[in-house]
Amino acid sequence: MLLVTGSLVAKADRIDDLLAHSLEHVQRSRTEPGCLEHGVHRDAENPLRLVFVERWSDREALAAHFALPASRGFVESISKLVAAPPELNIYEASPTQI
Repeated sequence: MLLVTGSLVAKADRIDDLLAHSLEHVQRSRTEPGCLEHGVHRDAENPLRLVFVERWSDREALAAHFALPASRGFVESISKLVAAPPELNIYEASPTQI
């Protein structure tokens, strides 16, 4: 399983637009094969920062997600809304029982 985390920091006057684009992207992504979880959250300490948490079944599913025109369109659509380059991290993970 792959765990993906990422964040975007909005320009002060564009947070509502960034959140709308992000919610649309998350809802679409949840329907893709191999998507186990995809969410966006607002940072409690920085209301201009959105944090993404995703779980994907494997590298192939994540690669297919990144290759979709809609995913590339999301990146293009947010480029004028963010104050800094996006952050993205990908980790290999295994669930554990507590």
